[in-house]
Amino acid sequence: MRAHSGDAATTKALAAALGELARPGDLILLAGDLGAGKTAFAQGFGAALGVAEPITSPTFTLVSQYRGRLEFNHLDVYRLEQLADVLDLGLPEMLDDGGVTLIEWGDAIAPALPADYLVVRFSFGEGDDDRELELITVGNRWAARRRALAVALAPWLVGEESGPC
Repeated sequence: MRAHSGDAATTKALAAALGELARPGDLILLAGDLGAGKTAFAQGFGAALGVAEPITSPTFTLVSQYRGRLEFNHLDVYRLEQLADVLDLGLPEMLDDGGVTLIEWGDAIAPALPADYLVVRFSFGEGDDDRELELITVGNRWAARRRALAVALAPWLVGEESGPC
């Protein structure tokens, strides 16, 4: 599934639409180059969960936790040097606690994760603020919501996915 965003506000709106579908235990990995929109996505997603406080990238703290309708665990694993460091973050416990976990640079630690998550891969588009987002379901959890994803993200979908499901 592919979507298009023309600016940070659109990325936040798209993420908020996805956040409305979030369920306890969901895991979302954000992948893409530096400055591609991962933190803007996290902000929109968190807003949909009812997080009232400002959401910033936890690049130096590695983990931020927020309260909303669901607990929102926001991780940035860019600075991790080894895959084994994931365990030190308490990620297995976060996944078991019934919150929603979103991991910036998550593709780097995918081998250490359960095989059931959604990947949102960001790439730069033609214009300075254009972003292309590819959503990839891994495992059954998000695949079972594929139709709901297509409906929620319909305003931003491009290509085959933009038509009726």
